[in-house]
Amino acid sequence: MILEQYYIECLSHASYLIGDEGTGRAVVVDPRRDITEYLEDARRYGLTIEGVINTHFHADFVSGHLELLDVTGAWIGFGEAAETEYPIRRLLDGERLSLGEVELQVLSTPGHTWESISLLVRRRPEADPSAVLTGDSLFIGDVGRPDLANLGAGSNTDLARAMYRTIHDTLLRLPDPVTVMPAHGAGSSCGKNLSKELTSTIGEQRRTNPSVQPMSEDAFVALITDGQPAVPAYFSTDAALNKSTRPLLDQRRRIPAMSAAQLRHELASGTRVLDARTPDDFAAGHLRGSVNVGFDGRFAETGGMVADIGERIVLITYPGQEQDAALRLARVGSDHSAGYLTVAGVAFPAELADLVQTAPRSTVADLERLLAADAVTLVDIRNPAEREFGFIPSAVPIPLAQLRARLGELPIDRPIVVHCAGGWRSSVAASLLRAHGIGQVSDLVGGYNDWAAHVAT
Repeated sequence: MILEQYYIECLSHASYLIGDEGTGRAVVVDPRRDITEYLEDARRYGLTIEGVINTHFHADFVSGHLELLDVTGAWIGFGEAAETEYPIRRLLDGERLSLGEVELQVLSTPGHTWESISLLVRRRPEADPSAVLTGDSLFIGDVGRPDLANLGAGSNTDLARAMYRTIHDTLLRLPDPVTVMPAHGAGSSCGKNLSKELTSTIGEQRRTNPSVQPMSEDAFVALITDGQPAVPAYFSTDAALNKSTRPLLDQRRRIPAMSAAQLRHELASGTRVLDARTPDDFAAGHLRGSVNVGFDGRFAETGGMVADIGERIVLITYPGQEQDAALRLARVGSDHSAGYLTVAGVAFPAELADLVQTAPRSTVADLERLLAADAVTLVDIRNPAEREFGFIPSAVPIPLAQLRARLGELPIDRPIVVHCAGGWRSSVAASLLRAHGIGQVSDLVGGYNDWAAHVAT
């Protein structure tokens, strides 16, 4: 049996290739749009991809089922509640899919969405299952959130109750040795306490996962409906794209370099400029109006928060990162990266010198003085669950994913300091506010972590 996991950090996303070495038949589960890796591994193993299964309508990225259909002719499978613009194979609860000796069994596991399924994997039809691909139902350390339903049927409470039954009546009834292989890991907005571990077992989750411990259904509903990360606005767009017949991603796409004159024209035209350098280099010098989304963090998801899907984008990157940055944006459906300028450190072309500016940053000591004088608006852009571990009392909580929609809540007549946990997201937020014309904005160096360390001494 071939069972390969493909994990990408920028989306905390796992996809899978499952194949039978004897027959050479294979399926891909929850694929991303850039499908080259699946195709190359299928060739390496001598496999033919004959099916593509999505465990549900993903909201945080655009799935690669149509790209795989285009190249391989594979059928596309979803849970039976799914409705799409393109033909699908409806996978029924209990249905067995044979690849030869290797067999998959469909489990209906609603809760994250109504059409959600999991897939039991057996090496032989008569064998005990060796793994279960749980999609966004059971994570390592958590369960899927119930408020991203894409079919519009039922309330969040209805889905949360469905998830309770999924966990306790279906998944936890599997044998302890079964390997759990979910669609997401730590950092994903599809849950709130996901582990950095990429696989586990049913037995280990039974023992250690706080969300699946014995509790009443009402207690479970309260637990999984409270404190979830703010939902990025692009999630609804991606969920709709995953139901639709949409343009395919060109697997060989390369975005062009831009001259200083071309970049100046793009800026004058209002094109969104995403600067993928570190917060320190961005603060030392950046193009006026650009937004800092560091390549070393959650670039794809955060890019989707600060730029609309379909919006024209120019990228500022370190040399060698430009094509990967464009690809990461394309994974969330942002296909309109028009070009790039590479910058080594902070050295912009001399022709753009009049457009380069620095970004103010505040230290913990600076913030302490401003708060004592009541001379600042402090904005906490962390997610609700992060604030449960501590917060600065005067801070206004606006999660980064909601910031663009809530700009009108911020005063413009006094300085604003933005903070996150460590300083990466706050640079995103501060630069976004400045790009929207709000002046006197700085971000807190070291974030809440440095503040907490300071007040503890």
